[in-house]
Amino acid sequence: MKRTLSSVVLTTSVLLLGAAALPGRTAPTPHGTDILVMGTDGRDTISAAEQREFHAGGVACDCTDVLMVVHVSARRDRVSVVALPRDSYADIPPHRDEGTGKQLPARPSKINGAYAEGGPRLTVATVESMTGLSIDNYLQLDFRRFIDSVDKVGGVEVCTARRLQDKATKLDLKPGKHRLKGGRALQYVRSRKVDQAADLGRIQRQQRFLVQTLRGLQAKRLLTDPVKTAGVVRTLLGSGQVEQGFAAADLVELAAALHKVPAKNTEFATVPVAGFNPTRPDIGSTLAWDKVKAAAMFKKLREDRPLIKAGTDPKPYDPPRLTGAVTVRGSAYACT
Repeated sequence: MKRTLSSVVLTTSVLLLGAAALPGRTAPTPHGTDILVMGTDGRDTISAAEQREFHAGGVACDCTDVLMVVHVSARRDRVSVVALPRDSYADIPPHRDEGTGKQLPARPSKINGAYAEGGPRLTVATVESMTGLSIDNYLQLDFRRFIDSVDKVGGVEVCTARRLQDKATKLDLKPGKHRLKGGRALQYVRSRKVDQAADLGRIQRQQRFLVQTLRGLQAKRLLTDPVKTAGVVRTLLGSGQVEQGFAAADLVELAAALHKVPAKNTEFATVPVAGFNPTRPDIGSTLAWDKVKAAAMFKKLREDRPLIKAGTDPKPYDPPRLTGAVTVRGSAYACT
């Protein structure tokens, strides 16, 4: 079944996280809970006028534009977010075509192609095979819910030390602080032509947005008021046209349990990258993960250990670098 999905940023902050439980799995576990947050580049959940106003047009591929693994510690006192760049090389596992029932062999692809071929379940299987994680839940979102949810909480404040301009999304932010409503926030988290960092720069902005969203929700005490939280969750879940497989009450409960997690107890990373693979005619240009560093990162998540050494406070590169990525605490991305 074709699903039209998209941006994941606001919802990751609000839920931290609740999502569609995979069959036969329970959460939380003694090793914490792993959730795969995914969004595609589908445009048809917003109007043609909104597409023009916020420069969100173009041709969609019905593939994941954003993939993040969110690890919630067993004690629910730490949250680690690891972004998986959409152009990462992947071996899509063998699977059965949902439409024809035909068994398909494994094949090479970009990681974002798993969704187009087999929806969220194949995306989960692909990520599990690449990371060694056992994904407990998944969450899928679209442009409509992102815009409406940002507006529901009164916008999100972002800050930048340098001017951010993107010729594709028409984002143009001067140095300083800006409160972005839904449409402009969508431009901010989608922009990938601000500098040479491309998708890695966009990932960093999405993570900055996550931190600021969480700070705003905590400041307004939206995560401690069940009625207000339920209102935000209903907006996030939307009209029900996209199957989520979980109840709003579950999300409200988890938000209440995690509302005290401070920014210093949140960690943000991008899977370590070694560089680019040779271009292939069947899949194009892909990113190669640094296998040793990536394996060490996912081993820590499997063992419910923090990614950052106690007593340290790494600082991010801005813009980020292709190799030598820095894992930072959420406080490093917070506006001052």
